Amino acid sequence: MSYTLLGADGTPYESDVRGEWGGHRGTRIYGRLDCPSALRAIARGGYVRHRVFFADEAAAIAAGYRPCAVCCPDRYRAWKEAGSGTTNPF
Repeated sequence: MSYTLLGADGTPYESDVRGEWGGHRGTRIYGRLDCPSALRAIARGGYVRHRVFFADEAAAIAAGYRPCAVCCPDRYRAWKEAGSGTTNPF
């Protein structure tokens, strides 16, 4: 089986290995594949067409995505405290 993942440069590529992290192309947020917030959005019928996957967390960060506040609160807090929160669209 082949999976489409986003690389650190944001370019999609095919992989034989499933991604470990998911993200939303529009909000540029990444999180765990079992994120309750993402799963709720998927259940409502949204989100899926904007979903992207990353091989690892480092690729998500390098591609310009920020951690999810719901499923990665410690990472989100560190990201926000580092000053990256100034670009937060919310």
